[in-house]
Amino acid sequence: MTRVVVVGDLMTDAVARARYALARASDTPAIVTMHGGGSGANIASWLAVEGAEVAFIGRRGADITGRNRDMELMGYGVDARLVMDPERPTGTCVVLVTHKGERTMLSDPGANAALSPEDLPRDLFNSGGHLHLSGYTLINEGSREAGLAALEMARRSGMSISVDCSSSAPLERTGAEPFLEWTNGAKLLFANADQAKVLTGRDDPEAAVKVLTAWFPQVVIKMNVDGALWYTNGRPEPVKVAAEPVDRVVDGTGAGDAFAAGFLPEWLAGKPPAEALAAGCRLASKAISHLGARPRL
Repeated sequence: MTRVVVVGDLMTDAVARARYALARASDTPAIVTMHGGGSGANIASWLAVEGAEVAFIGRRGADITGRNRDMELMGYGVDARLVMDPERPTGTCVVLVTHKGERTMLSDPGANAALSPEDLPRDLFNSGGHLHLSGYTLINEGSREAGLAALEMARRSGMSISVDCSSSAPLERTGAEPFLEWTNGAKLLFANADQAKVLTGRDDPEAAVKVLTAWFPQVVIKMNVDGALWYTNGRPEPVKVAAEPVDRVVDGTGAGDAFAAGFLPEWLAGKPPAEALAAGCRLASKAISHLGARPRL
C-alpha cells in the first residue's frame, strides 16, 4: 500500500445551516455546529477511515481548538505531524449553508498561513510514497514557500504528486499562470468545473480537461451532480462516471475532499480510471449526506 503524505490546511469549521432562505441584513434561524475542517486535513481523514496509510503535515495554534483538531486526526488514524504556532490561532472557517445546501465560506487561515519549509518532516518524503498538496497552501502567500518546498522534496525523493485546486475565487485572485508554474511536475490535478474554468477560460469541463493536460499528465474534474471525468493525452475522449444518487443533500462541505480521498487509493493501486472515479463519487455522496466535511467518527 502506498503511503499518502498530505500537506495542507487544518481548520475548525463553524457550520451555520439556515432553516429558511437567508433574510439578508436581518435574522435567519439556523443550526450552528462546529467541525474539523481544512481541505488537506479533510482528505487525510477520509483516506484514513478508508484504510489508507496517511500522514498529514500542517500547523495549528497553541489553543484548545488546535488540540481538539490534533486529537481528532489521530482518532481517524492519521499520522498527524502538526507544528504548534505560539502566536497564531488555529485556522477557522465560517461555512454558511443555505436551506438548499449551497455553501459560502469565510476563511481565516490563522496558523496555516505560517507553515514553513522547516515544518516538513524529512522522514515522510521517500521513494514509493505519494504527496498530495492542498492548493490552499500555494494560494496563501504565507505558506507558499512550504508548498513549493514540499513539491521539490517529493520530486527529489521520487514520489508521485497530486495537487488540488482548492477554491475558485482565491485561485482567480492568485492567477492561473502562477498556479500552473508552481505545480509543474505534478502527475495528477484535481479541479472542479469552476476551478478548471479559472485555469483555462473554458466553460465546458470536457474542453477544459483537454487543455489542462498540456500541464498535467492526468486531470480529474469534479462536476457535482454530473459526476466526474478523467483524461490523459492520447485518449479520444475523457472517461466519465455519474454521481451517486443521494436521498438528500445535507451539506456539500468537503465533498470534493472526500472525492479525492476515494479516487487516490484506487488510482495509486493502478485500477482503471472508471473505478477510481466511481470510488471518488461514492465517498463524495457520503460527505454530502451529513453535516461537516469529515467522516463521522
